Amino acid sequence: MALVLNEEQGMLRDSVKAFLSERAPVAHLRKLRDSRDPVGFDRKLWLQFAEQGYSAVLVPEAHGGLALGAVEASIIAEALGRTLTPTPFLSTAVLAARAIARAGSATQQAELLPAIAAAETVIALAVDETSKHRPGAIAAKATRDGSGWRLDGAKTFVLDGHVAERCIVAARTAEGGLTLLLVDPRAAGVQIERTLMVDAHNAARLRFDGVRIGADALLGEAGAAGAVLDEVLDLGRVVVAAQLLGLADAVFELTLAYLKERRQFERAIGEFQALQHRAAKLYIDIELTRALVLGALQAMDADPAKAGLIVAQAKAHACTTANRAVQEGVQMHGGVGMTDEFDIGLYMKRARTLQELLGDAGFHADRVAAMGGY
Repeated sequence: MALVLNEEQGMLRDSVKAFLSERAPVAHLRKLRDSRDPVGFDRKLWLQFAEQGYSAVLVPEAHGGLALGAVEASIIAEALGRTLTPTPFLSTAVLAARAIARAGSATQQAELLPAIAAAETVIALAVDETSKHRPGAIAAKATRDGSGWRLDGAKTFVLDGHVAERCIVAARTAEGGLTLLLVDPRAAGVQIERTLMVDAHNAARLRFDGVRIGADALLGEAGAAGAVLDEVLDLGRVVVAAQLLGLADAVFELTLAYLKERRQFERAIGEFQALQHRAAKLYIDIELTRALVLGALQAMDADPAKAGLIVAQAKAHACTTANRAVQEGVQMHGGVGMTDEFDIGLYMKRARTLQELLGDAGFHADRVAAMGGY
């Protein structure tokens, strides 16, 4: 398959790029950060996502969605990476939408998927329990309690968890298998702590202490959610890789503009050969990452069960490329690159968070090695 967008995908790219540039540039993030907004994102903007169809991209047509794929979701994510816009797109329109569409009952889908498509809800996926992404080390327990369940454990790095109307919680049953449960954060025994991250985006810590959940909260089959969770996480990983790509693109553009306008010794510093070489190397890295990420997205749309290897490669490469982009960007800006007045520092902070989200470069390098038999 050709590693280029088709005509419809190109139109979507142009649409979302123009939409976010106009309504949510980097100044939008600064305003939310400086005002210490308790929600952390603009609810009006989230509703406007629905008007544009962006929140419905992965929702099936039967539930008011567009029934598009990972490529289209990543186009939106890439634009979000360029503008650093905080939204519940990843938590709700990607992770939650895919989990519910794959494992939800007819009743759950009918209730939640139209609300996601209309941007009328926020749903958070709660998986990680330590400072690093380790989905294989889930310790939260779901034990049978009469006809329902009792949930005990803790989660961290839950995107938009402090404002979520529902949480999809991954826990282990007595048999050791993984189970996904829809939990109301307002239920007795649930404790929520907002953790405002270094990049001014949203996350939360959640604790579940004897939370009683009805049988209708089970998402899929008890103890058999491993395959569904793997697919949801891989989808999230490659969409985050697309965000990192958009971020690296924006940083490269900012850096090029600065190289052309900053003068030293009566010359634009972009005329110095050493800086030209570094910029050229970064451009090559970004374009290689673009091809790898698109290949991973196409693989996810073709057969998610077989896409794990290229998804891991794409996330690892996107992490290293974005890291190089922000480091080079700050260095080429010189001392002013460390000041809050320049946006380049905001991109560096966002890149650091996205690198950790759903597995850093080291985590995915280990995945690639394990899949290769090492």
